[in-house]
Amino acid sequence: MKQTMLIAMAMFFVCFFAAAQKQGGFNGLNMNMGNLSTLSDAKTRSISPENFTGAKGKGGMADPVAQKGERNVANASNAARDLGKGWKVNPFITINAGETFTIAEMEGPGAIQHIWMTPTGNWNFTVIRFYWDDETEPSVESPVGAFFGMAWGEYAALSSLAMTVNPGSAFNSYWQMPFRKKCRITIENIDDKPMNLYYQVDYTLTDVGEDEGYFHAQYRRTKYNSTSLHTILDGVNGKGQYVGTYMGIGVNNNGWWGEGEIKFFMDGDKDYATIVGTGTEDYFCGSYDFDRPKKHGPGAETIEYAEFNTPYAGLHQVIRGDGHYHVQQRFGMYRWHIPDPIRFDNDLKVTIQDLGWRSGGRYLPQNSDIITVAYWYQREPHARFPKLPSKDELEVN
Repeated sequence: MKQTMLIAMAMFFVCFFAAAQKQGGFNGLNMNMGNLSTLSDAKTRSISPENFTGAKGKGGMADPVAQKGERNVANASNAARDLGKGWKVNPFITINAGETFTIAEMEGPGAIQHIWMTPTGNWNFTVIRFYWDDETEPSVESPVGAFFGMAWGEYAALSSLAMTVNPGSAFNSYWQMPFRKKCRITIENIDDKPMNLYYQVDYTLTDVGEDEGYFHAQYRRTKYNSTSLHTILDGVNGKGQYVGTYMGIGVNNNGWWGEGEIKFFMDGDKDYATIVGTGTEDYFCGSYDFDRPKKHGPGAETIEYAEFNTPYAGLHQVIRGDGHYHVQQRFGMYRWHIPDPIRFDNDLKVTIQDLGWRSGGRYLPQNSDIITVAYWYQREPHARFPKLPSKDELEVN
């Protein structure tokens, strides 16, 4: 009898936990190879110029005949004139000079899981912004090139877990971006000519847990670093975690340029930071100047920068100059804190020093051109961002 009761109780608890798991279910977030086979009641949706709302069964409805010539409704109507509805009638949008276009707007709860886009024109004159729920100030604000690790306006292959940039100008983000009420994404064209944009925003409609933070990203530029100290991020208030840094540096002197240390001031730190790195290339998970020897034959050897891409860090861009009008050396690096986020409870400030070498084995305070984008999650509301630099200050020349 006792054994029968124990078996009955065990079966009860198994059924109870199974029912509870089924009722709660897997919400389809935090996807990885380990849970890829786990089924979910989350609903997959996607927004593109062929379906601006992401609504079920409402994609590819543009009519190349009836809607011919309607901007951003049937932009490829001429190419599709022989095929009719359901074909490739509006695969891109055109954003005029000075225009801000809402490329995606969706109601939650849910989360963005992937973004792909191929902006034309000047990547520094195209500004992307994200707004979560009912906020009027953006949680993400950056020129689109810098946001995807291309601050210098030139393509370089970037292959990582959080971002990829693929030939010829395919920008991809895999940052998970949860929202509870709504999400709005805009693109502003501050250039003096129109630009075309192919894009897709892939998201899921699902429950969002109370412990999920909101994604943020902020652009900064120190065009002439007179203090030899670049602020990557400050003024952050609330609880959150810092998850990544993109940095582009344009060097204005000869020699190795990356001796500067990164510092994370958190939760009341003043003069001295809690987390201090040992050098720029160290923070970006390289070593010894990103150098490697290259043999050219017997006894002939040169030392060169070694570009690299890894899941969490890389020196993905080295612009060496051509000795004519395109002369300045510029670099692009990323560091994603995916397995090791920098957690803070109340506030955060992030800086990096701008140091090279001078005679006598002394550090050289440099005056580099530094562009960064900081990526972090936090609870809302967030502090208002500094005003984005002017068009002239965003221009790379």
